[in-house]
Amino acid sequence: MENPPDIGSLTLSHDVHPGDWIVDGVQPFSAQTVCSLIPQGFEAFGRIFHPAYRLLGAQKEEVRWTVVALANQRQPHPAMEWASITGAWRFLTQDSQPGLWDQAPSQGSMPLRQAARLADVLTEQTRGPQDCWFAVWEGWGALAVSPDELPKVELPGRRMLLFSGSLSAATTSLAANPWDQRANLWWPEDRTWCVATDVNLLTTYIGGSQDCIDALVADSDLETMRISRDQRITWDSDKINPLPSGHPDPRPRWETA
Repeated sequence: MENPPDIGSLTLSHDVHPGDWIVDGVQPFSAQTVCSLIPQGFEAFGRIFHPAYRLLGAQKEEVRWTVVALANQRQPHPAMEWASITGAWRFLTQDSQPGLWDQAPSQGSMPLRQAARLADVLTEQTRGPQDCWFAVWEGWGALAVSPDELPKVELPGRRMLLFSGSLSAATTSLAANPWDQRANLWWPEDRTWCVATDVNLLTTYIGGSQDCIDALVADSDLETMRISRDQRITWDSDKINPLPSGHPDPRPRWETA
């Protein structure tokens, strides 16, 4: 392919070597920590919670995990998991809690508003916001380009197509209409931070400087909590709120795709 296709303002890259530092820096899936998604060398780490939504006629109102946890008499904390704060596995994929939330948090893709706000905050945390990389899992069924015969970033269990563009393109959907799918990994050329939204998770993780994570935690437009580099990211990671019984698959949920 002589002229790589553009998706919005993102350009498909046939050179995937810019992703080598992530491949080399992440832990294997078996570690089941944030550093299985993001390279280990960052000074600090954060977790951004995708909101649930309450339907108000044709409008949707965001509902934070903290609100859901407290309403269910659970404790909000950095390692909380959706099933543990709602009290049932069925709330992962079906059913709702009317009056509290009607639509569960998005899985595997950061919501549009949160992605836009995160990009705004991260603009101040890199020397080159015009030079960024965006990777998306090859397994999404509605990608706007066919992954066949294209080079991939060879992450463990998550082979990804690579795109380049400015940080403002973080809101770009890499899926064909009417589907909506944002990048699963994004980082600037200077590697000052790295954002990861794993395909099976309801939250987004980020590694960066202390100042970077401080800025995100302080930002009222995002629900971000500081986490340690060894925080587990599996569905059974919440050791404070009770884990619902009867999960259909004994494996960590983020590994099952």
